[in-house]
Amino acid sequence: MLKVLYLSPWYPHRYDAMLGLFVRKHAEAVSRYCNVCVLYLFADEKVENYEVVDQVTNGVRELYVYYPFSKFPVLRQLTKAFGFFRAFIKGYALVEERFGRPDVTQANVLTRCGVLSYLLQKRWDIPYVVVEHWSRYLPSKNEYKGFVRKRVSELVVRNASCMLPVTEHLADAMRRHGLRNDHYRVVHNVVDDFFFTAEKHPLARGDRFRFLHVSCFSEPDKNVCGILRAVKRLSEKRTDFSMTMVGVGPDYEMARNYAKELCLPDDLLSFLGELPPTEVCRCFAETDVFVLFSNTENAPVVISEALATGTPVISTDVGGVPEMVDVESGCLVHPGDEEALCDRMDWMIDHYDSFNVSYIREKASCYGYDAVGSFLVSLYEGLVLPREKRL
Repeated sequence: MLKVLYLSPWYPHRYDAMLGLFVRKHAEAVSRYCNVCVLYLFADEKVENYEVVDQVTNGVRELYVYYPFSKFPVLRQLTKAFGFFRAFIKGYALVEERFGRPDVTQANVLTRCGVLSYLLQKRWDIPYVVVEHWSRYLPSKNEYKGFVRKRVSELVVRNASCMLPVTEHLADAMRRHGLRNDHYRVVHNVVDDFFFTAEKHPLARGDRFRFLHVSCFSEPDKNVCGILRAVKRLSEKRTDFSMTMVGVGPDYEMARNYAKELCLPDDLLSFLGELPPTEVCRCFAETDVFVLFSNTENAPVVISEALATGTPVISTDVGGVPEMVDVESGCLVHPGDEEALCDRMDWMIDHYDSFNVSYIREKASCYGYDAVGSFLVSLYEGLVLPREKRL
């Protein structure tokens, strides 16, 4: 059976169970069709020696190497770089010993892990693909900088068998930065199966129309205060609706306090904080329209989750969102246009019946485990078979 090695700078670990969760879900999707091992290297200020954790999560073998680094500022970056490559050497030796030599590697997020895949390609002729989630290439972010980083990234991308950004919008941004490859294809983020099977609770006659927002409450990106102002504006026109806010983050308390300043009634607005995925799914199933008013996005998983439950979406037309939401699954507004957001919410209350839950769910099928997993495995097999013929 095909063996695939995942390398990623972001992955759930013992200090943060949510970091890079989308990478784990890709690995789980692929594991339905072949053997997958993840090698994750983490600079850990709490360890004095290299520490290895070998575990299996939902069919995916995960090898963690926690490595030390100097606490002195002048040595911190140098020892981190040295520790990273030493951890890779130790970790990859264990991959070969316990998993076997991979047929393909997948570097998730440039640039460090791309370099590792490139080195494995040069040493053992192992083809690699690069999956990119990072929005730093987008004009709204403009965070892709540094002469050395750019030259190394160009080398990694040029030698990759395929580039897999999560949106076509991101692919265009990467090309504009000189990241050239003849094989760019979009790979979707994965949505948990239970979102697709959740029973939708229709709005009962006489009940308030239900809006939902789910995010990490980071104001510069998510513009939660803009949503609150739009809700305030709409409440001055009508009161037959409610807004539920789910999530936590650096600006969660600020948003709650700002809602109080706006004098939004408690029965119109509620904050539920952080919820487990199954409870988030329940919220989607019990809402009528999902609202996202971000200033910047890439491929927001919350939109995929909303669509998987058959929930129409109001969002800003940023990043890859226009690739996800069409006129039959929701509507788009320009970032920062609170009047337009209010108008769309107002319109949705009166025209919700024009949206077809079954159509929206069918549109979201491309985000399922089987769809994403089979797509990636088919891609890997296309790389491995020509190599076997050469051998």
